[in-house]
Amino acid sequence: MLTAERHRIILDLLEKQEVVKLQEFVDATSSSESTIRRDLSQLESQRKLKRVHGGAALLQQKREEPSVSEKSTKNLQEKLEIAKYAASLIRDGDCIFLDAGTTTLQMIPYIEAKDVVVVTNGITHLEALLENSIPTYLTGGFVKQRTRALVGRGAVMGMEQYSFDKSFIGVNGIHLTYGYTTPDPEEAFVKRLAIQLSQQAYMLADHTKWNESTFSKIADLHEAAIITSECDEELWKLYKEKTFIEVVKK
Repeated sequence: MLTAERHRIILDLLEKQEVVKLQEFVDATSSSESTIRRDLSQLESQRKLKRVHGGAALLQQKREEPSVSEKSTKNLQEKLEIAKYAASLIRDGDCIFLDAGTTTLQMIPYIEAKDVVVVTNGITHLEALLENSIPTYLTGGFVKQRTRALVGRGAVMGMEQYSFDKSFIGVNGIHLTYGYTTPDPEEAFVKRLAIQLSQQAYMLADHTKWNESTFSKIADLHEAAIITSECDEELWKLYKEKTFIEVVKK
């Protein structure tokens, strides 16, 4: 079978299923695993797909942004593992920034450090923070309907009044070339500012965010560490050269 035909079959399978295992590509093309691995590597370099553990997946649309309710039901166990580890990094007396997002929201019940102060642009975080008696400042700004994040000039001006020991930030894409990205430029600016105002910045990402890039750049890889639930060994070797990665699920 010609290379072009194999590539067409691979992309057709992904359009139908979104995530496809390596063996399925092998069966569909009657090719060897080594041949399919080369094909996937080539197609990934052409930005046609992304390799994942055991196969390949479709890339996200650049401006696709799931709502809070959509995100809250996806990869929940992974998010809990990431959130629990991230919360353990908070020390007594820390001033932290909690980015709007479902994974950062899951951190709140696990915060055990004393005398912690939180600044957040996530209006969905408020109830949990108050229930846990954590002193909280809200940034202000324009409320995004889909993500319930505060963005815009008001959010920026509110954040500029503070500096943080640590910031915990959600991300839609992590890519070797494009760094950390998110669909909305205004939200990207808030996340970037949080990194700049922090002594330590952490990007919280489940396995679906790897090798993805969306519309708006937040920062380069070296500007923040990554806390993730899963990372393919091959990917880990590439990314660890550019930043620190903590994998909480082996």
